[in-house]
Amino acid sequence: MKQRDFENRYEDRWNALEQWLQSGEGTLDLPVAYRALCQQLAVAKERQYTNQLIDRLNRLVMAAHHRVYQQQTLRRNTWLWYLLAGFPRAVRAQIRYVWLATALFVLPALVMGIGSYSNDALIYAVMSPDQVMQFESMYDPGNSVLGRERGSDSDLMMFGFYIKNNIGIAFRTFAAGLLFGIGAIFFLVFNGVYLGAVFGHITRVGFVTTFYPFVIGHGAFELTAIVLAGAAGLRLGQSLIDPGGRRRLVALRLASIEAMKIVYGTFLMLVIAAFLEAFWSSSTELAIAVKLAVGAALWLLVFAYFALAGRGVDGDGHKELRSGS
Repeated sequence: MKQRDFENRYEDRWNALEQWLQSGEGTLDLPVAYRALCQQLAVAKERQYTNQLIDRLNRLVMAAHHRVYQQQTLRRNTWLWYLLAGFPRAVRAQIRYVWLATALFVLPALVMGIGSYSNDALIYAVMSPDQVMQFESMYDPGNSVLGRERGSDSDLMMFGFYIKNNIGIAFRTFAAGLLFGIGAIFFLVFNGVYLGAVFGHITRVGFVTTFYPFVIGHGAFELTAIVLAGAAGLRLGQSLIDPGGRRRLVALRLASIEAMKIVYGTFLMLVIAAFLEAFWSSSTELAIAVKLAVGAALWLLVFAYFALAGRGVDGDGHKELRSGS
């Protein structure tokens, strides 16, 4: 086989592998691609193709080798790499589903929030009068502790309660994606409507000096995590609706691998949110300006983390391979 025919035959595969090594986006069976690449390199050497081609394949083999066979020290730090790079990269790889989940959550919240602020009766379409009174009592400025009513005076007990409650919401939103995505859509819209109703009503009754300083801090992690759990659920649903020529179970298995890269991180975010809600947000001794400033900084930190973290490094912490470098 002539070199030109050889290159034409495998060029698309090499480009796909280079793109995957650069961005980590998409689905690729790396061990299979790596073994095939090694065979192609051996053929190129045996047939004495040009040094330029052999050098390119060598670089690809080296880069793929680092991804397949990580050093033992790096394997011990898998979770550290995941937090610093893997989690945000997984979110960016599924950005279409993230934006869709954001719209399904935020738009109903805005509509219901504006409606509940304008019409004091609208909130009763979402919750009972007793629930409305309970929410009002949570954010009454006269309370010594803000937030959900406590069955114990211990912040540690409430920390555990918040973890269980928040992770339960996120897991249901994610797992419901198995219903061809319909379940994830339902929970995203429902939570958006519910949250919007609370925001609108509490603003209407004038408890803004207690409510917004309370929610702004842990909300950066909690609300973002719920949206990301919904995005992961939508990814599962899409694989069942459009398996891409594969059997649905195979498509679902591949999609679940990508989705779980997001879900692990959302659980950690919800633990952070629970900690802040139990030990920071509920305090009435902190100045309102301090809570608002810290809350705004946390939102900026979350956005910056998902936009910037993990860029420019591959799965082993090395600089990403650049085509032609």
